[in-house]
Parts: sequence; structure tokens; C-alpha cells
Amino acid sequence: MAAQNGKDLLIKLDLTGGGQFETIAGLRATRISFNAETVDVTSLESQGGWRELLAGAGVKSAAISGSGVFKDADTDEHARQIFFDGEVPEFQVIIPAFGIVQGPFMITAVEYAGSHNGEATYEVSMASAGVLTFTAL
Repeated sequence: MAAQNGKDLLIKLDLTGGGQFETIAGLRATRISFNAETVDVTSLESQGGWRELLAGAGVKSAAISGSGVFKDADTDEHARQIFFDGEVPEFQVIIPAFGIVQGPFMITAVEYAGSHNGEATYEVSMASAGVLTFTAL
């Protein structure tokens, strides 16, 4: 994959539940990580004493985070309400020249900050809450 603009990594939220995704307003930095727990099945019979892992086992998860400038747009307001209501809506993460990850995420943290002579900023963290799909671009 060739070099890409960081601004093209987008986090989108389904505002209505109808499949219309909108980019969360004000984000300047975004990140997605994928994780998989391992299931160790090493025994005394493992060849050469090397660890053995059980293929296809363990829990898979993804985490999304972003930070940016507070704009109080519809997406900001909706994300804040999702957190307080404990909802698990659909999100999309657009990974430039790679693909789209889509599925339910729970907003696990929202932080707001500001300095006397600067803009108000926020950070948001999300954890996967179900099956994710990947569509190649």
C-alpha cells in the first residue's frame, strides 16, 4: 500500500440506524487497532518445547479512538448521547486504499479539554461490540 493522507482515515457514525454514515465532526487524529486473544495448547509433547496456539480460538476485538476539535455538530451531539444512553450503534472506519471496517461499537470514553488561549478539544474511544465486516476498496 502506498503512502496515504492521515486525514483520509475516517470514523463514521450511522446517525439514524438506516445505513447513512456521517463522518464524526472535528476529528483531527484517528486510530483503529485489531486484537486477537490466543489460546495456548502447549503440552509436554509440544515439539522442541515451542508454544502451540489453537487456530481459530480466542476472542477478536477492535478499538477505535479519535481526537479533535469540539464543533458541537450533529455528530458530536449524537456521539455524546450514545455514550450517556449506553447504545451500541453501527460505525464505519474508512482505511484509505485498504478497505472499510463496519460494525457495532460502544463508546467507552469521551474526554473534553481546553486551555485558556486555545480551542476546546475532545477525545473519544470505542470498543467493538459484535461482528465486524471488512470490505476491500
